[in-house]
Amino acid sequence: MLLVEQEQFLSYNGEVLIFQLSKTKHMEGAADKTVNLRVRRMAFNRDTKLFVQKSSGVFSMRASHLKMEIICCSCTTDSRTGIILPCILMKKKKKNNVVKYLLLLLHNSNQFEQSFHFKLDYELKEDIRLITGPSVLWRHANKLFYISSNTCTVLSAPVQLSSVVWTGEIEDEGTVVLGIRTACLPESEDEDEFSTSDRAIWGSEFFGYAIETQKILTGTCFMPHAYSRVVSSVYICKNETLKKQLQISLVAITHKNQLIWFQDGLPKGVCELPYEKPCSVKTAIISSNDLLFVVSFASGNVCVVQRRDSLQVASKWQKVKSVLVDDFIGSGSEQLLLLFKDDSNTDVLSTFEITDLGEVNYASGINYKHDVSAAEELQENGLLTVQALETRLQAGRTSVRELQQHLGLKKKVILESCRALINLVEERTHILPSAKEVKCRREYRSLLNSAEPFEGLVSLWDDVENPPHSLSKETSLASKVAEHFKEQLWQRVVGDSLVVGVKLTESFYLSLRDVSLSLVMDQDFSSISPIIECRNKIIKLNKAFSALAVSSCPIEPPPKKMKLDLHSEKDLRKECPKRCSRVQLGGAKTVVAVTSLSPLLAFHRVCCIVLLHAKKQKHQNDSLQDSKMITVLCGKILLSLEDISNGKYSVKMLRDNSYCTGSMEDILAVLAVSVRFSFQIVSSDCTLTPVNSWLLGEMECTPFKECHDNIFCHKAGNVYGTVFNWTLKNPFEGVLTLFCRNLTVLFQCLHSLTRVLPPSCDVKLLRSGSKGVLTEQLALALEKEMLTLRSSFFSKESKAENSLTWGSEPGKKISDAPMASLLDSEEGVQQFRKKLQNEREESVLSMNQTMNGARYQEIALKIAEAQLSSDMIVWRLS
Repeated sequence: MLLVEQEQFLSYNGEVLIFQLSKTKHMEGAADKTVNLRVRRMAFNRDTKLFVQKSSGVFSMRASHLKMEIICCSCTTDSRTGIILPCILMKKKKKNNVVKYLLLLLHNSNQFEQSFHFKLDYELKEDIRLITGPSVLWRHANKLFYISSNTCTVLSAPVQLSSVVWTGEIEDEGTVVLGIRTACLPESEDEDEFSTSDRAIWGSEFFGYAIETQKILTGTCFMPHAYSRVVSSVYICKNETLKKQLQISLVAITHKNQLIWFQDGLPKGVCELPYEKPCSVKTAIISSNDLLFVVSFASGNVCVVQRRDSLQVASKWQKVKSVLVDDFIGSGSEQLLLLFKDDSNTDVLSTFEITDLGEVNYASGINYKHDVSAAEELQENGLLTVQALETRLQAGRTSVRELQQHLGLKKKVILESCRALINLVEERTHILPSAKEVKCRREYRSLLNSAEPFEGLVSLWDDVENPPHSLSKETSLASKVAEHFKEQLWQRVVGDSLVVGVKLTESFYLSLRDVSLSLVMDQDFSSISPIIECRNKIIKLNKAFSALAVSSCPIEPPPKKMKLDLHSEKDLRKECPKRCSRVQLGGAKTVVAVTSLSPLLAFHRVCCIVLLHAKKQKHQNDSLQDSKMITVLCGKILLSLEDISNGKYSVKMLRDNSYCTGSMEDILAVLAVSVRFSFQIVSSDCTLTPVNSWLLGEMECTPFKECHDNIFCHKAGNVYGTVFNWTLKNPFEGVLTLFCRNLTVLFQCLHSLTRVLPPSCDVKLLRSGSKGVLTEQLALALEKEMLTLRSSFFSKESKAENSLTWGSEPGKKISDAPMASLLDSEEGVQQFRKKLQNEREESVLSMNQTMNGARYQEIALKIAEAQLSSDMIVWRLS
C-alpha cells in the first residue's frame, strides 16, 4: 500500500508535472525499506476540458533509517546539452545531524538522473534556488553558498548578505545573485553623495554578485538603496547592455503590500496589492502580448497586476494551492493555471482554472454541452475555409502550368540560339524556321492557351533570306583573325574542376581587351542547355618569371549599389597609350576558363567547343579605339571518364633535385583554381629570415623549375598544392603571396607561420594590385574626372554664349554711340532704354536655358563613370 507524503507541481512545455513522494507500508513491526519518487505528466484535453495523464515514471530510493523530503523543484538548463530540464532537490536526514542532499534531473523519457549529491551538518532553510548547471544556491548564516554539477564541491561566495531577492541570467555577466546586505560606506570621497547618504540612513543596500566572474555589480542599476528595507522579492523582466551600460527592467514586491515597477534603477509605477504578505512574483505574456504580473501571497491567495497606462489589479483568487504559468492549451501564448485547495477530493487536478484574463477561460466542474453549437459553427467555417483554399490551389496550379510552358518556350529559344552561334563560328549555314503560317507572337499566345507547347520556332527576322550585313561582316572578321592567334589549347583536371587554357600570340593579345572564354557542348542535347557555366581568369607571368599575379573580373567596392559598364581601363589607355602598351609587353597571354567537372562526367564522354570573346582594338592617331565584339573558335576538347580515371589530364607536381617539375600548364591550372591572398610582413626588432626557413622546412616547399620565385607546397594534408611567393623588400619587410584552394587552407598556413614569426611582427592583408600602380591609376582617374566635369560645363557655357542673339531682331543693330550722345535727345533715350531691355532679356535667356534630356543623360553618365572609376581605385588602395 502506498502512502503519499508530499506533492510538488511544476509546469514544463505545456504539461503539468506532479511529483509525489510516497513510501510502501508493510506489515506491523516491519521497517519501511523503499521510498518512491513518482512523476505524472498531465496534459489538458480541449475536448473533455480535463487534465489527462500522458505518462509516468518512478525513482526508487533506499530509505532505511532515513527521512526523505522534497525541498524544491524548478526547470533549469543542463550545461552539458543546453536543454532545459525539470530539476528536483531531495533531502535525506541521517543520524548525527548529517543531512544528505540529492539533485535529480528528469528527462523526457521519464527517467530520473542523479546529477550530484552533497552532505551538510545543517539543514537548508533560507533562500534555496536551483540555477543553471544545474546548481544549487542557498544562504546560511548571512553567507552565500553554491554547488554545481561541474565541481560537486560546496563553494562559499566572498560576500555577506541578509537576503536573496532574485537569481538568474544577465547579459555579459552570467548567473547573478541580487541580494541585500548591510551598507558598506566607502572611505574614498569620489562616491556620489546621494548613494552615501542613502545607505547611511537606511543601513542596507542592494548589490549584485556574478558567480562565474566573482564580480560585484552596483545595486543602483537595479533600484535605489532606499527600497532595500522593504523589498522581499524581485523579478527581472528584461536586461541588456547598451554602450557598456547595463539597462534593467524589473518588478519588486514589498512588505508594505506594494508592487513597484523599476526602469534603469528608477521607479516608474506602483500598485497597491489586495492581500498582505506577498511572497513571490512571476510574469506571463498572454495572447494580446500584454505582460501580466502574477503575485502569490503566504495566505494562499493570488492576484494578477496588469501593466498598461498604469499598474492595476486585474483579477484575484483565494484558497489557491499552486499557480503555474505555461501554454497549457497549445495556443502559442501563456495562460495561468490555478490549482485550488479541495479537501473533499484527493485528485490534485480536480479543481482548477485556466485563464488569460481574455478569451481563454476553462474551469473544472462546468458543463460544456452548450458549446456544441459553437463547435458545429466552427466546423462549418472550417469547411468553407477548405473550399476557398482548394479554389486558390487550383488557380495556383494553372499559373504554375502556364509558367512551365513559358519557360519551355524560352528554353527552346536559347537552345536554337546556341545552335546558331555554333554554326556561325564554324562558318556553317544555320537554317532558321520559316514564318509563313504564324508569327512568334501568335505562337506564344497559342502556347499559353494550349496544354502542349508547340515544337517549332519561327524566325525572328520575319522571313529575311540573307543575314544582316553587320553579321556577315563580323563573321568574316572572326574567321580572318582566327588564322594566327593561338599558340596552344590545353586542359587540366584539378580536384573537381576542369581548367581549359588558351595561350594567345603576343601580337594578337595586345590588340584585344575584355577577353573571356566560353565552353559549348558539341553534342545535340534537347533537354539541357549546351552552354557550360564557367568563370574566367587571366593569369599573368612576366618574361623574367620574377612575379606572379592572377586577375579575374574587376572587384567592385561594397558601397556601390549600381554596376555600370564603365570601360575605365579603356579611358586610362586613351590618356596614356604608350605607358599602357609598355605594361602589356610583359603581360600574360594565357586566358583560362574554370568549370565544375562532375556535371560533365554524367555524360561519360563529351566534346566541348572553346570560344574566345574579346573586343578587337585598332590604333589610330596614337590612341586606342574599340571595334565590335568578336568571337573566335579556339578548337575543341574531348573529355571522357576513362581518360580522367587514367590521370591523363591530372596535374603532375614532382620533386627533382630540389625543384618542382610541373609544366607551365600545370602551374597555370593550379593558380586558376586557387584564391590569391597577399600579406605584408614587417618586423621592427629582427630580420625575416625565419620565413624562408619555414617555407623550405616545415611547409616542404620546392621552387618551380620554370619560375624560381614561386614555390610549391608538398606537405601532406590540406595545405598540399598551395603556391607561395616570398618577396623581400629589405631584411625587415616583405610580401608573402599565397595561392590556396579555400579559406581553411589559408588559416592553417597563417597559423603555422605565426608560430615561427617574432612576436613583434605585424602582418597586414593587402588589397589586389601594387600600391604604386594603383596610385598612378588614381591620379589618371582623378584627372579624367576633372576633365569630364570641365568639358561638360564648358560645352554648356559655349552653347549659352552662342544663343545670346536670341533676343535681338535680325537686321536691327544698336549703334555704338557714346551714352552721353544718346541721352541728349528723347529719341536717344528711347534707343538706350531699348538696348538695356534687350541686354536684360538676353542675360535671362542665357541663365535659364533648358537642356535636352538625351544630352543631360549623356553628361550624367560620363560624370558617373569617371567618379565610379576613381572611387573603385580608392577602395582598392584603402
